[in-house]
Amino acid sequence: MQEKVYNLNVFEELNNKKVDPKVYSPLVLAYIGDAIYEIFVRDYIVKKANAPVNKLHKEAKQYVKASGQAKMYHKIKDILTEEEFAVLKRGRNARSATSPKNGDIIEYRLATGVEALVGFLYLQNNNKRLATIMEIGMKEIERNN
Repeated sequence: MQEKVYNLNVFEELNNKKVDPKVYSPLVLAYIGDAIYEIFVRDYIVKKANAPVNKLHKEAKQYVKASGQAKMYHKIKDILTEEEFAVLKRGRNARSATSPKNGDIIEYRLATGVEALVGFLYLQNNNKRLATIMEIGMKEIERNN
């Protein structure tokens, strides 16, 4: 497998302030994680095929919906470090003021855990680990669709 290292800190030149992701609530981690997750998904599907935007959007939905992220949760949970798993659990157990648009609450909570972990790794600038986890999870989603 070819190793990919993503440089996701696109605003590094504009804002080089170091942050400690441990000080953020799990929902704040999930907030930034949701955006980073979406970038990974779009990057992945665009590089797979140059297709019309509506087709790309339809494919992206399989990865970003809560049921897809729940599949990722189950695939990655056993390969995480103790610290990563703690972040995943904090995100999963966080009480959000919003509820799922489509799907059930359990999948929604698992998805929030995944997004919190993505946000945590991103804020740590741990792009290599983030890319590894995303690749494993996205292949699991793809395999089950």
